[in-house]
Amino acid sequence: MSLENVWNKFLELLEENPKIKSVIKKNITNLPFIYVQSNVMHQEIDLILKSAAMTVMKGKRLTLEMVYVRKTEDTYVYRLRFLVPSEKMFCCGNGCMDCIRFKT
Repeated sequence: MSLENVWNKFLELLEENPKIKSVIKKNITNLPFIYVQSNVMHQEIDLILKSAAMTVMKGKRLTLEMVYVRKTEDTYVYRLRFLVPSEKMFCCGNGCMDCIRFKT
């Protein structure tokens, strides 16, 4: 499953949530920002976002980076990224435990 599919499923889960009026993803300077319109408190939005992210990340080697940015009226803004783990692409000769030579 590609990262784009993960994002689509994530946004779909948020749109299905009855506590969220609308959700919009915008890429600003190549960073994804989520605009969530809702009448619930900030802490509850955090939990909703984390729960949806955990659902789409299940079984995948992704991690979540979520930073609350601001609130204007009933819209919360978050910088949210799904991070793919970086892996070594070559052997540096230092005998590292995660050396590419040990991959099958």
